[in-house]
Amino acid sequence: MGLMRSLLLAGSESRWLRAQATRRAFVRRAVSRFMPGESLEDALGTAPALNQDGIGLVLTRLGESVSDAAEADAVAAHYLDALERIRAGNIAAEISVKPTQLGLDMEPERCFAHLRALAGRAASLGNFVWIDMEQSRYVDATLDLTRRVRAEHANVGVCLQAYLFRTAQDAERLLPTGAGIRLVKGAYREPPAIAFPRKRDVDANYLALAHRLLADDARKAGGRAVFGTHDPRLLRAIVDHAAAIGLPARACEFHLLYGIQRAEQQRLARAGHKVRVLVSYGSYWFPWYMRRLAERPANVLFVAKSLVRS
Repeated sequence: MGLMRSLLLAGSESRWLRAQATRRAFVRRAVSRFMPGESLEDALGTAPALNQDGIGLVLTRLGESVSDAAEADAVAAHYLDALERIRAGNIAAEISVKPTQLGLDMEPERCFAHLRALAGRAASLGNFVWIDMEQSRYVDATLDLTRRVRAEHANVGVCLQAYLFRTAQDAERLLPTGAGIRLVKGAYREPPAIAFPRKRDVDANYLALAHRLLADDARKAGGRAVFGTHDPRLLRAIVDHAAAIGLPARACEFHLLYGIQRAEQQRLARAGHKVRVLVSYGSYWFPWYMRRLAERPANVLFVAKSLVRS
């Protein structure tokens, strides 16, 4: 599985493979399992069924490494429109944005201005903005952006990745600020010098970090602890730990991906936990899709079956 994951992550960075795959109907069919479509309308269309089950949404438009100012501005405008449409439709949904999609590589201050505008508008609408974490080289810049935006708006959270050695230290620095933290395992290809190469070590670090996010001082700081994993063992361990330290079910919030373990999403919601589904959409889906396969290489079998049927 380790070799398969490495191959999938390497493939996610291949422009040639992206060009080939995006033209194949069977690949697009397989991708539809994990995303409802390429438009905001497609993403919002998932809300009625999810909200009926007591499950909210987190909307994220796929794309990264924007190098054109007009494109970064257009992405920001898109998310502002998404916030307005969420409010108009009375939809239980938040947004999650990538800094490089807002121009971080090109012009960090432009990226900050966009994040600040999104957080400000979301605050006025009673909503929340999540800042995604990308490759390790962006961690410092992303955390700096989070702190700067939170200095003006409290309705901001950031994603932390359990496979990085540094994440425990980053969490300790963030917790006193009351920032929301969405903990994930991590989906990029990182060298063993800075990231745990073995799954069992990532899992162990994830659980240790989860315990830290649920600790009494972390909760008193006002932070929002969110767990983004589909690992049933980790889900059970987090729920059991929260109960053991006397926390109510609502103290545990889980963000799971669209199209994966719907029954588990419903079960968690029925048990009283806060649950949101990360709904991704957009035309720039290939690298994202390859990273999703790398998170669970067994999903490659699904693609293989699609190929046989095509």
